[in-house]
Amino acid sequence: MRTTEARPSRSSTRRTSVVASVGACALSLALLLSGTSGAVAEKQNRSEEQDRSERVFPSARDVRDARRQAGDTAALVESAKAELATAQAELEAAALRAEQAAEAYNGARWRLEEATRAAQEARADVRRADQRQVRQRAELAGVVAASYQDGGDVAAVNAVLGSEGPKGLMSQMLAYEGASSSLEARFQQYGATAALAQVFREEAEEAEQRREALLVEAEEARRSAESAAAAASAAADSIAARKEALVRRLAELEGISVELARERQAALEEIERRKQAAAAAAAAAEAAEQADAEAQAAEQAGDGQDEGSSEQSSPSAPSTPSPPPSSTPPAPSGGAGAAIRFAKAQLGEPYVWAAAGPNAWDCSGLTMGAWAAAGVSLPHYSVAQYDVSNPISAGQLRPGDLVFWGSTSSPSSIHHVALYLGGGQIIHAPRTGRPVSIDSMYYWVPPNFFGRV
Repeated sequence: MRTTEARPSRSSTRRTSVVASVGACALSLALLLSGTSGAVAEKQNRSEEQDRSERVFPSARDVRDARRQAGDTAALVESAKAELATAQAELEAAALRAEQAAEAYNGARWRLEEATRAAQEARADVRRADQRQVRQRAELAGVVAASYQDGGDVAAVNAVLGSEGPKGLMSQMLAYEGASSSLEARFQQYGATAALAQVFREEAEEAEQRREALLVEAEEARRSAESAAAAASAAADSIAARKEALVRRLAELEGISVELARERQAALEEIERRKQAAAAAAAAAEAAEQADAEAQAAEQAGDGQDEGSSEQSSPSAPSTPSPPPSSTPPAPSGGAGAAIRFAKAQLGEPYVWAAAGPNAWDCSGLTMGAWAAAGVSLPHYSVAQYDVSNPISAGQLRPGDLVFWGSTSSPSSIHHVALYLGGGQIIHAPRTGRPVSIDSMYYWVPPNFFGRV
């Protein structure tokens, strides 16, 4: 039996061909639709981007971002300015500590010089007393020998004259010299001279001990001044670096050049100094007016009392004169003029602690040198310069007078001195880092002591 293979019918073949064709068409349509959709989406995105780029007004989000950025920049600018002010205050504080230490050293040196002179004078007194004692001993020996030869009687003399001090002993000695040339008077003279020599010797020993103690004090003050000056110099360098970094930061934040930022910062600091000086001058004037008013009120109240009671009442406190006028006075003449001309010739020369010229100065060194040019000797110590000057008030200031700053109401606290030029201006050696310059009398804090040479 022959096996026959099954063949597909013509109808089934036709159905398969139709299905394949439909599938191919569907696939082509899907691909076409897909490409069209992508192109549409891409065109829509390009349109939105073009719309955004062509918009004139920022969006609400853009505004918020810009405001936030501007606020952040302003805050950073104010922070930088505050740091600059803090750095400047730190610099002034370090300079003040250095100046106080330097003037303390000047004071220690001055006291040492005074003690050295006192010790020298005491030793000279001892030498003179010893020499006189030697002469009197020789004279006394001659008188005694002559008295024995003449058969006279030598009486016992008590040479102990008590502890009346050098002046009393010298008075007794002079009295004995004028009395007679008797042997007893000679013994009294010799005893007085010996006692006086002993007093001078004790004083010389005390003066030497004081000088040695002050020598130690001066050395300690020198080390303190060196340390304070080094600290001030280091602080100045550090603060200068900080200020430069802050100025650069400001320049970047504000969109200006660093050079312009530096110039503006220097101008702002100068404006601030002037504002502070003007405020201090105004405060001083107000205080002076109030003091004058109180003094006038007290004087008027005193006028109502009878003469007897007014004599018994205590005098009212002196009024505080007004600050000096700001107008420029006539050029000074005489000693004050010479002192001012000398000081002005040093303008721009550096401040160096304990220096007194010829090319560097500290505050009291400059005023000492200025008045030395006028033939007046002043100590190289601001406290001592006030002590040797005649105290005056601010309202009595004339060109050439001395203006002092102290940390308290006691003259012993004085740590800075300047030469008054007139019109509220001074010339001085301010501090480390600032050369000899002309400033307002109120450039820093108001001065509280004034003296006339």
